[in-house]
Amino acid sequence: MLILKRIQLALFCLVSPLMALAQGPLGVPDLAREQRMAAEISDAILDGEPEQLETRDGQRFLAIFTESAVTPARGIVVILHGRGLHPDWVDVVQPLRVELTTHGWNTLSIQLPVLGKSASYYDYVPLFGAAMPRIEAAFDRIGLAAGGKRVLLAHSCGSHMAQHWIHQQGHAALIRFDAYIGIGMGATDRGQSMREPFALKDMPMPVLDLYAERDFPSVHRLAAERLAALRRTGNPLSDQQIIPDAEHYFVDRGAALVDAVAAWLSRL
Repeated sequence: MLILKRIQLALFCLVSPLMALAQGPLGVPDLAREQRMAAEISDAILDGEPEQLETRDGQRFLAIFTESAVTPARGIVVILHGRGLHPDWVDVVQPLRVELTTHGWNTLSIQLPVLGKSASYYDYVPLFGAAMPRIEAAFDRIGLAAGGKRVLLAHSCGSHMAQHWIHQQGHAALIRFDAYIGIGMGATDRGQSMREPFALKDMPMPVLDLYAERDFPSVHRLAAERLAALRRTGNPLSDQQIIPDAEHYFVDRGAALVDAVAAWLSRL
């Protein structure tokens, strides 16, 4: 087993740079693709207002703010989409960013860095750092003095990026949100193992680990590890839940996903 892991690591070190070069410069997002997606979705947004957020180094990116249907709002949920997608993706992201407003939450869904459509998990690992300024810009937009709870919700590769931010920034990241929801955490491609550990053991706030009954094998395989981390932190509101009859992207199961998230948020 040890020899096999060493062989896999050697192959990763050899192949990953070549794959990254095919996608573009290492660790650099495909901004042209982001701009195309932003142009396609901005005029079609029916619920919420598109915004241009700006990182501290001057990079602009798309975000969608959707105001709570209930006054006063209970807080705000910052939503991070999955690999290669956008802040109004029809599955997972759009149902959450729109329907959570009916439960009293403002939502802010942001564009994360993307690569080409064929990019794998390994291709995205060098891109995790590029997501950090955007996550921070989202919380700058909210402001530390925002009323109510501040919740960070991340799906799939968005969760990898969020937890990379937590690993890198530590306490400076953790003080910016009051609860964390990870959906489909640990998702990788077949034959590709996680290159960074979960940051869950360092997160004292309430955490919801949510995944699908037919989720990716890597998500299921690491479920026990995630649950053990939640138990070690000892937060009584932390929980792990499975959405039945659903797959990783929750196609046609958006309502069940929203219900589970809203029910857990109501406990905060």
